[in-house]
Amino acid sequence: MEDDQYSEINEEDIAALEDRPGEETLEDSVIVQTAETGLEPDTPVYRLRLPYSNETFLAAYKDGELSLGSKVLVYTRYGKDLAQVMGKVRCSASEVALIERPAAEEDLQKMERSKLLEEEAFGICREKIERHRLEMKLVSVHYLLEEPKILFFFTAETRVDFRELVKDLVSVFRMRIELRQIGVRDESRVVGGLGVCGRGYCCHMVSDKLKPVSIKMAKDQNLSLNSMKISGTCGRLLCCLAYEHGFYSEQRRLIPQEGARLSYDGVSWKVTEVNVAAGRITMNAEDSRVLVLPFCRFEKTDNRWVIKAAECQKTPAAD
Repeated sequence: MEDDQYSEINEEDIAALEDRPGEETLEDSVIVQTAETGLEPDTPVYRLRLPYSNETFLAAYKDGELSLGSKVLVYTRYGKDLAQVMGKVRCSASEVALIERPAAEEDLQKMERSKLLEEEAFGICREKIERHRLEMKLVSVHYLLEEPKILFFFTAETRVDFRELVKDLVSVFRMRIELRQIGVRDESRVVGGLGVCGRGYCCHMVSDKLKPVSIKMAKDQNLSLNSMKISGTCGRLLCCLAYEHGFYSEQRRLIPQEGARLSYDGVSWKVTEVNVAAGRITMNAEDSRVLVLPFCRFEKTDNRWVIKAAECQKTPAAD
């Protein structure tokens, strides 16, 4: 789980900087204001996305339907801000955020003006980071729409004492400053990019919920344990290993594994390779013959794997 160290301060709080806030995680989003439990059963619930952090969460809207891709004003864990509607969902959760209203033209114009301010704030913050010689990398900056607060997301290998940095930022911007230390996987999710497969990062395009990934998942999928091949741009194990692990685990339960011995046509065969993606099993005989069969030729009888004599229809994956 990635670290998310943060500090929130305004001009009057500078004297109390010795009290550091606690910790949260960016990937475990907490909505600070939720809809009342008295929502009608047919109240539409939507999945919303925060464009600046790529986090998603659920929110209800009582006053009609919302169109896909539209912007709404909603209470988030950072404060009241704009979020994008990703679509309607079926939800049984007891707590969801409450959408205040669809975004007005004035809100959209203010958001565009904030983007220019964010670019300027990014440069100022990075300059001050260098001045204080802090070992941290600034990732993104965001102005909240409805609150006088700026969010600064950064990564660092260790905990960073940014109290002096916060003082400088408050003196420049004269508003509440919030610094959040996120992990490298979170950085990839926020910034986005193309993975080794040529498609957008899973954490940015598929799901913002970062699942734990282990080297065992790569072994179960018969992948090379070369770190360059199973690591993403963030330097961590590929997210897709976790997404596909369930499929591989289920398929392996239904077929014999490497090392298993089977008798077929009066000859003893040893399973030497299981290709789950292609749906094929490779076996070698004692006389060096090689036999490749599709998964559908194997079945378990009396707790033993046997090869069916009849041919079965091959699936496209086995061709």
